[in-house]
Amino acid sequence: MTKKAILMAHLFVFLTLGSFFVLGARPVLAVPCTGGGFFGLPAWFSHLECAETTSADPITGEETKSLTPQISGLNDAWKIVASVLEILLRIASLIAIGFVVFGGVTYILSQGSPDKTKQALSTIISAIVGLVITI
Repeated sequence: MTKKAILMAHLFVFLTLGSFFVLGARPVLAVPCTGGGFFGLPAWFSHLECAETTSADPITGEETKSLTPQISGLNDAWKIVASVLEILLRIASLIAIGFVVFGGVTYILSQGSPDKTKQALSTIISAIVGLVITI
């Protein structure tokens, strides 16, 4: 393919995706969903809008307010996919950092042994490559 054809293909994809996100956006009328995370990770519904619902406790009769995620179309399904990908990338980053620490400890404990030192450096380099990919 020529450079012009490649440039046109990139421009077409950029404009198509750009118009999808701009035209697919809608004004936020509901409350954004917050909370529900686990170990500092965002919840799967963190990018969705929530509706505030009120319910009465059957025992005390006290009213409580809660936020319920609203799924209204395909755009919301992509928001859920984005949230899940964000969670997976954060977990992968934490695992990569753990492997860097593990490789460093292995390097320190290798006591100059060439095989263990080489293996520890390989672990550190692989973990850093994985971290760069997730970032």
